[in-house]
Amino acid sequence: MTDPFRAASLPSTALRFGAAMAFAFWIAAPAGALAQDAGTLTANVEQAAPQPGPGRAPRSKGAQGIAVLVNDEPITAYEIEQRAAFLALQGAGRSADDMKARAEARWKRIVQDPNTNKRFQDYLKKNNVQSQEQARALQEKFIKQLQSNMMAEIQREARAGAVSRSRGQAQEELIEEKLKLQEARRQNAVAEDEDVNRILSGIAERNNMNLEQFGKHMKGMGVDIETMKARFRAEISWREVVRRRFGSMVAITERDVDLFVANTPMAQADLELQVRRITLPLPGQVDQAVIARRIAEADLLAARYTGCESMPALAAAASGAKFEDLGTRKPSTIPEPTRTLLMNAGEGDLLPSSVGSAGIELWALCGRRTGGESTRETAQNELRQKEFDVLAQRHLKDLQQDAAIEIR
Repeated sequence: MTDPFRAASLPSTALRFGAAMAFAFWIAAPAGALAQDAGTLTANVEQAAPQPGPGRAPRSKGAQGIAVLVNDEPITAYEIEQRAAFLALQGAGRSADDMKARAEARWKRIVQDPNTNKRFQDYLKKNNVQSQEQARALQEKFIKQLQSNMMAEIQREARAGAVSRSRGQAQEELIEEKLKLQEARRQNAVAEDEDVNRILSGIAERNNMNLEQFGKHMKGMGVDIETMKARFRAEISWREVVRRRFGSMVAITERDVDLFVANTPMAQADLELQVRRITLPLPGQVDQAVIARRIAEADLLAARYTGCESMPALAAAASGAKFEDLGTRKPSTIPEPTRTLLMNAGEGDLLPSSVGSAGIELWALCGRRTGGESTRETAQNELRQKEFDVLAQRHLKDLQQDAAIEIR
């Protein structure tokens, strides 16, 4: 009878492509799956520490120590650590190429470690192997779990590094949020739990989870969902503070919207200009004196201009002048620099006289049409938000200057 233990020692062919397989498994696995699976390996397993309630990440010793005081309100080391973990999850981790290189190097050390084969032999004995087929099945399981543990360990190391790099930003964010919430309380503008949970529920739904499942998922990633709630509460409250304090100060005019739409690439495709033109023709042979005389005539017409409706009469009163109602034109069909001048003009404006292909020209912008009310409404909202952002940053800076901030 064949000895199953002798037949089932780990061959190099079974381990050779382990790093690539482990990395592919890590790429394909759902976020947090490896961290949850780590610790299931019978050999060399870390026992998971008891976890707190649903959605709550474990707290380390001394986590409740006060790290910062903002107007006598504390920010704990735990809050900073949790916010740093959240920021790390948002993109402070390592690249896929870096993770792959680390996996290959780590797997090479595992393969070369003589204890790897000894652990496999112990694993077989513990499972009371009776046949070669059973030994091969356990061998496959052992290798997969080695890969899983290795990738989980690399992820933990990468996350720890990302968290460390994010602590400074986390502390700054929390100080700002503390000031925002203090101001919101003064104005009775603190967001309700219902508003915060609505945002979190929307995020959970987009990830095919309910709020409770999302909280557990985040806990598996090392982030207490309370840090997300705190962040959203501060932002919602701050928006209301800014709206109440500066809403009456932000006024967006139709001209502001026109200019914004005209200079937005996506909206320019829908923009049309309603234009009229008077042309004072030039003879075939011209010199500077002729051009100057015609420009002076055009300037006299411009001085009598009272609006787009006055242009036919003005042209009729000038020798050889030609009036054209060009209707609506796409900006791209109008030559420069006239195009840019028209796009930045107000409705009813007459441009300065210019030398065109047919003579001295006077262009008037008589109207503009954009891609409809939705385009204009979007533009207006964006302009309002930009104004609010400027005022909000100014107000936050004032709060920071007046605050008593003690970093311990």
